[in-house]
Amino acid sequence: MTVALMWEARASDGRGDDLLAWARRQELAREPLRREILRAPQDRVLVITWWDAPYDAELPELPEPDGELVTRAVHRWRFESVYED
Repeated sequence: MTVALMWEARASDGRGDDLLAWARRQELAREPLRREILRAPQDRVLVITWWDAPYDAELPELPEPDGELVTRAVHRWRFESVYED
């Protein structure tokens, strides 16, 4: 099964580049199958990691950034791939 972890944060005003750089520097305890970093208007940064693991597996996740870097708590979601026969 493939599980995707999504991590999304919104930077404090004018700190979008700082948050993006912070996200790029984060190392995980082990390497995912794939890792993608995206950004959007309003200085939002999204990190998606894909894992070959059961849905409820304990997986390494990005931490919360420093409170001055973001405007709110990080949002996190977990999804599993759906395969059609």
